[in-house]
Amino acid sequence: MRAVVQRVSQARVLVEARVVAAIERGLLVLLGVAKGDDEARAKALAEKLVSLRLFADDAGRTNLGLAEIGGAILVVSQFTLFADVRRGRRPYFGDAEAPDRARSLCAHFSAVLRGTGVPVFEGEFGAMMQVELTNDGPVTLVIDSADLETPRRAGSG
Repeated sequence: MRAVVQRVSQARVLVEARVVAAIERGLLVLLGVAKGDDEARAKALAEKLVSLRLFADDAGRTNLGLAEIGGAILVVSQFTLFADVRRGRRPYFGDAEAPDRARSLCAHFSAVLRGTGVPVFEGEFGAMMQVELTNDGPVTLVIDSADLETPRRAGSG
């Protein structure tokens, strides 16, 4: 799984001009599911995400997590995160998981997030969505679940 995580002051998802989900301060997560991903990877990614300290404390240091600021998460499925553009001009999406399995893993990811007590909202899986956001910072991270399985290098505190 791959997540593009953006710290936002607000974000919302529209489908056919109808708002299907919206948050104020929190994280917008664009979530891609690759072939071979499973529930364990979804769980590890969700747990890492809610543990990150991406928000400023009173001293201006990035030292607070979502729960501490009362933030929310907006999850938007995005199979294009696994586009292969190495050859030709048209992206190849063969590394993205099939829709039924991807839908299930996105739902599992969101359920794990909800289990932490953080409010979680979702876009509409498979729909043509318009995503609007105000990136705060800007702060944007790319997190790949496969990287979470790799031990940290010594001294990478």
